[in-house]
Amino acid sequence: MGGRLERLKRRSEFLRVAAGRRKWAAPGLVLQAAPAIPAPPPAKHDEGIRGATLPPTPSEESAAPTLRVGFTCSKKVGNAVARNRARRRLRAAASQILSAEAAPGFDYVLIGRQETLHRPFALLLQDLQTALKRVGATRKGDGAAGPETGRPIGREDS
Repeated sequence: MGGRLERLKRRSEFLRVAAGRRKWAAPGLVLQAAPAIPAPPPAKHDEGIRGATLPPTPSEESAAPTLRVGFTCSKKVGNAVARNRARRRLRAAASQILSAEAAPGFDYVLIGRQETLHRPFALLLQDLQTALKRVGATRKGDGAAGPETGRPIGREDS
């Protein structure tokens, strides 16, 4: 399908997705997912001359569920240059994988890890595909049985 992904930008949106408790930690990233809350319809106070209403915008015409994604990295990843590079890699992976395989009607947060910087891009894509299946948010219905619990995030296995 491959469309443009909408972005999560407000802290409250990131916190809502984190509170959904659907997450999976992969070596290259952490994926969090939560069902999207439909946005309230915009106020229609822009009437033209003599009461003529404006035509509906494309977003108002299509009531299809959207796909929104946010990106973040903590200071554990590195300095500002390293965090920005990690977020760029996550954005590139999301544009390839999420637009094709993620279920619409969900909000996603991709969290960068130290390994995000050094992991080969093909493996980063594979990590994202696996995480989507594990949280049960794929378009193809691979996760129809529901999300798995996932690995504990705070502990690294040796």
